[in-house]
Amino acid sequence: MRIDILTLFPEMLEATLATSIVKRAQDCGHVEIHVHDIRNWSDNKHRKVDHRPYGGGPGMVMMCQPLHDAVQEVERQSNIESSTVRIHFTPQGEVLKQERVEQLASEKHLLLIAGHYEGIDERVIETLDPLELSTGDYVLSGGEIPALLLVDAVVRLLPGALGNCDSADQDSFSKRGSEGKRLLDCPHYTRPRVWNEKEVPEVLLSGDHSAVDKWREEQMVSRTKSRRPELLEQEEVDP
Repeated sequence: MRIDILTLFPEMLEATLATSIVKRAQDCGHVEIHVHDIRNWSDNKHRKVDHRPYGGGPGMVMMCQPLHDAVQEVERQSNIESSTVRIHFTPQGEVLKQERVEQLASEKHLLLIAGHYEGIDERVIETLDPLELSTGDYVLSGGEIPALLLVDAVVRLLPGALGNCDSADQDSFSKRGSEGKRLLDCPHYTRPRVWNEKEVPEVLLSGDHSAVDKWREEQMVSRTKSRRPELLEQEEVDP
């Protein structure tokens, strides 16, 4: 997989992308990640990429030309035969869920557009026609943090990216349990056996793997029912 990220602030991304699982996945060749400064495609000597909004109002709006040219050139440079999935992060987009992450993890090329300021000129959004994603009902200063969030969520699903191939299958929101529902994860425990007068559940010390599996599934269902009951009622959504 190749992931390209277009941003006005590359420095916000680079340190995180060079850390932990995402770094290891790049080092092992499971994913290529390239960060591009949209200012490099500005057609003026001051590298200006934004301007005041028509109609007045606060803030600045990212202009069409730099972003459009950046997308076109990066897609040409990527040399990926399959089609690119363009993604724009906006509070007005589809709320990101695990089903969408799983679908995106099967793609060959993702191009992430991290807007900033008041937003992006609507005309270039209409022209590029990206998939618009939101990370929740709140507002951030730009798309850089959502881009990092999506990269992490996608990369950990790539074959070989995690040390244990079963790790991603046992996460919250993965299909779990005998009915294949998307459940919250069960509680986890490690050493010591007793801490602050709290003991590890006896079943986890029993060595009986079938009993452990049964306990974990019961815990997942119980937690989901109490904390996120709507997950037990949701039908699978087509990507």
